[in-house]
Amino acid sequence: MQVSQELIEKITEEVVRQIRSRGNSGSAYDANGFRRVVAGELGEDDIPSMAGRTRINENKSDYSAYRKAEKGTDPKEIVIGVGAAFQREIKRTIGGIPLDEVIRNVKAGIEEEGMIPRVVKVLDTSDVGFMALESAKLSGSGIGIGIQSKGTTVISQKDLYPLSNLELFPQAPLMTLETYRRIGQNAAKYVKGENVTPIPSVNDPMVRPKYQVKAAIMHIAETEQLDPKLGIIEWEEK
Repeated sequence: MQVSQELIEKITEEVVRQIRSRGNSGSAYDANGFRRVVAGELGEDDIPSMAGRTRINENKSDYSAYRKAEKGTDPKEIVIGVGAAFQREIKRTIGGIPLDEVIRNVKAGIEEEGMIPRVVKVLDTSDVGFMALESAKLSGSGIGIGIQSKGTTVISQKDLYPLSNLELFPQAPLMTLETYRRIGQNAAKYVKGENVTPIPSVNDPMVRPKYQVKAAIMHIAETEQLDPKLGIIEWEEK
């Protein structure tokens, strides 16, 4: 079947409709990790659309009380920069992995190699390449990891060009917790100057058409939480 732009738009409208229609269930988050939008008692024919709206999530998280991230000095430190919606508006990756477990495994991989993880939340960009680079510049070791809320991950180094990286993991739907743990291990090995074996990844040419709409919605949900005035903050969600 040919995936046309018209079809994508129709699917997007339906996905957004379903996200909003789940607002009355007990949990504050839906199965995909999105914060539910409470819309009151709705009949089948009067579920509101996105017409006239500019946001997927009506509310925006306030991070003004958080401490601004500073450049580290410990040569063993690796900074993990997470997306603006990470663990708040979005609770799971595009593949359904809880983000709490993602960050726990990345940190564990770093610690297993004798390095020290620090987590920051990047509020001035939703581009994972720039997230990783900015994290590397803050890191005492010069190595950083960027993780979008949908799960896409990059390992970067402070002196690389913005579109360059050490390792890129673009197919988030196929990633596992073991992958995230090995990402932490590899980042630590770059710090130690050891030979690093690239992490093998599964490739599925159908991933993009299958997850394209969901990825777009998750990216929009992340981008609308940006706050460039705050930049990057220290982050450790409780």
